[in-house]
Amino acid sequence: MTALTLDLPDEKLRRLEVVARQRGTSVVRLFEEMTSVMLAETDAETRFQFRAQRGVGKDVRGLELLGKAAGQLSITQNISDSR
Repeated sequence: MTALTLDLPDEKLRRLEVVARQRGTSVVRLFEEMTSVMLAETDAETRFQFRAQRGVGKDVRGLELLGKAAGQLSITQNISDSR
C-alpha cells in the first residue's frame, strides 16, 4: 500500500472527521471509499464512451432493433410500405 499526504483546509478535515464518526469509520476509510466510487464511475464512463463510439452511424439499425423489440415494423418497412 502507498501512503499519500494531503493538504486540506482545517474546516474540511473537521467535517470529514464528523462524517467518519457518524458512519463509524475513519477518514482514511472515507478516502478509500471515495476513490473506489470515483474509479468505478470512471470505468463506467469509459465503457459507455467505447460503446457509444461503436454505435456511431448505426442509428437507423439501432432504431430498427428497438422497434423490433417493441413489436413494431422496422423503419425500412415503414418507408417502403408508404410508397
